[in-house]
Amino acid sequence: MTIGGTRFLQVVRGASAALAFTFIAGMAAPQALAADATGEWVRPSGSSKIRIAPCGGALCGKLVWLREPRKDTKNPDPAKRSRSLVGTRTVLGMKPDGANSWKGKVYNAEDGKTYTGVMTLVNDNALKLEGCVLGGLICKGETWKRAR
Repeated sequence: MTIGGTRFLQVVRGASAALAFTFIAGMAAPQALAADATGEWVRPSGSSKIRIAPCGGALCGKLVWLREPRKDTKNPDPAKRSRSLVGTRTVLGMKPDGANSWKGKVYNAEDGKTYTGVMTLVNDNALKLEGCVLGGLICKGETWKRAR
């Protein structure tokens, strides 16, 4: 069976549009299914709670609760040493770096230093955070649990 010239072009255009839509939708799907590291997380010791949220084009984390509230006494900036650690950003500028992984900076209030950071969503309820030195050769971290 042959299709007349005009009808043939309509069928081809319709098929092309459907293929283009399927292709574009397929490209968008991984973003829609991307891991969600946002929310509140608790350190293994239970000593603090950190809220991960979007900040610009990245993810950042802020201390929202401490079992034993204290000041930022180890901060390298003397003007910040009297501020409360609650409300302080400790996870900074984490940008996507592969599946379920982000890279940025981590502020460690225990020593007042900022490290290269790697954040990995292990599963929906576990987030591994590492601080690294020497270009990522030496890393130390812990796995946080999603707060209930």
